[in-house]
Amino acid sequence: MTSRERFLKACACEPLDRPPIWVMRQAGRYLPEYRELKSQSSFLHMVKTPELALEVTLQPLRRFDLDAAILFSDILTIPEALGQPYHFRDQGGIGMEFAIETRDQVDALADAEVIPDKLAYVPDALRLIRAELGDSKAVLGFGGSPWTLATYMVEGGSSADFERIKLLFYQNRVMFDALLEKLTAALITYFRLQIEAGADAIQIFDSWGGIIAGPDYSAASLRWIKQIVAALPADFPIILYAKGTAPHLTDQAFSGVRVISVDWTNDLPITRQNLPANVAVQGNLDPVLMQTSPEIVSTEAKRLLESMRGLPGHVFNLGHGITPQAKIACMEALVETVTNWR
Repeated sequence: MTSRERFLKACACEPLDRPPIWVMRQAGRYLPEYRELKSQSSFLHMVKTPELALEVTLQPLRRFDLDAAILFSDILTIPEALGQPYHFRDQGGIGMEFAIETRDQVDALADAEVIPDKLAYVPDALRLIRAELGDSKAVLGFGGSPWTLATYMVEGGSSADFERIKLLFYQNRVMFDALLEKLTAALITYFRLQIEAGADAIQIFDSWGGIIAGPDYSAASLRWIKQIVAALPADFPIILYAKGTAPHLTDQAFSGVRVISVDWTNDLPITRQNLPANVAVQGNLDPVLMQTSPEIVSTEAKRLLESMRGLPGHVFNLGHGITPQAKIACMEALVETVTNWR
């Protein structure tokens, strides 16, 4: 069985001898070869250059026997394509060129029709990845949820309290909905391009889904995700990662997504047992463990694997992205533990 077949079977909740494994942010700052490449080129240049995106995407697969490659890109390519560029602040975090404050600014954003031209480098990179890997590994595309993208656009970048986006949601729902409608249409076009370019699955990152009041999660975020999933090919594997949204797992399970990726605060086997049998789970080792030791990582990975024994529909992953402080030896131990587990 190829890694690609293993991954797709897990997404379809078919029984397997072991789960497939990949790691969020697996191509990134914990790898010395990535840091070396980054020293010669800016992050945005690497994202926008298909050959460099290919190189970064493949770097972790050269070191580790992972079952899937995820495109090296960024969720904020969408706001930039619509007319709101971004950069990385000197003190850390994201800065948008301006903050969305008025309805006129929303209306001035480009429509979804610009996406194929503005973001052509993304499907170009995916085609290179698919050609390089063939049918051996699963290839994942991704993007941010409309709500998560809107938080950056309205806050003007990274935020500590998300006050501006919440006030917009509660005080001017018409403008909020206009922005989210524009983002939803752009993402539908964007994900279709990724699927046509060879992606086996799409992960939607609703990274800030957990910051809105529980009763408002559906109106602020999930309703827009449902629209996206409904507009994509039927039964195509869509993975939803929504950090801090454990109370909404049932609603997410009926959104049309095939896989729900959960953070490390969830009890994974209980989550698996409480979800419909045709919805897979992904996760959910705490990323901080990757800074400990190979022995600890192996022990904790085995504990998670044993807790999921006999429960089909599991894609092994961390509960969030791997950090720059992660140790190579810990990543090696994790992949070896999962791939050798029976």
